[in-house]
This record gives sequence, C-alpha cells and structure tokens, in this order.
Amino acid sequence: MTKADLIDEVAKVSNLTKKESETIVNTVFDNITGALAKGDKVELRGFGSFRIRQRNARKGRNPKTGTGVSVPEKRVPFFKVGKRLRELVNA
Repeated sequence: MTKADLIDEVAKVSNLTKKESETIVNTVFDNITGALAKGDKVELRGFGSFRIRQRNARKGRNPKTGTGVSVPEKRVPFFKVGKRLRELVNA
C-alpha cells in the first residue's frame, strides 16, 4: 500500500474529499516524524511503537574495494510491532 492508496482509503471510509484526506494523512506522518526528530517515542496501541535507537561508531568495510572505513555513530528510527498486529500477520 502506498501513501496515495492510504489517502484514497481514508477518503472512501470517511466520505471526505481526497484533498482533506491527504491533509489528515500528511498531518499524522508529520507529527510522527516530528516527535521522533525530538527524540520522543510514538506508541500506537495494537499497531506498534516508533522510537529512536543510538548506533555506536564502528569499523566498516567498503564492499567494492575491501578497505576499512569508519562509520560514525548515528540515531536511527526503530519500529517495534504491537501484539495485535503481530497476531494478525501470523494468523
């Protein structure tokens, strides 16, 4: 499912225009992104939670040349699936 498919589905279910549905979907994604950028955790009960994890600096390898490279530490988004979603996927 793409973002456009999600907008179409919201419009169909809620009897809103596609433009209004697009605003809603974009607002949800913007707020999730903004919260993660601030370091906050986003929890959607039954679906899952988004949080930021810290990755330490490490030594990597350039696969083309085989030479070692230094990979700096960084923060990466992480999604942990909720119990209900895991059960639905595995059913």
